[in-house]
Amino acid sequence: MQADSTSVTVRLNRDVKNQAQKIYSELGVDMTTAINVFLRQSIRSNGFPFEVNLNIPNNVTLAAMRATLNNEDMHGPFNSVEALMEDLNADD
Repeated sequence: MQADSTSVTVRLNRDVKNQAQKIYSELGVDMTTAINVFLRQSIRSNGFPFEVNLNIPNNVTLAAMRATLNNEDMHGPFNSVEALMEDLNADD
């Protein structure tokens, strides 16, 4: 260990750890290096180095999903591109 190094103990799900180790091994790095890369990228990004969200659809998307599940005809079919564009540009 380097003079300026410290240790961290982390509890993980065994399968998650094994899957991650396999990926990192294929990339030629060990878990410690991978964690250091993640932490350095977090510092550089001033947060997570990737987008973190709940991935919940908005109300418009939820309404469309419900309509599809209920076999509602939302629009179409269209016989031409012009008919499609007219429907898309129509005020609801």
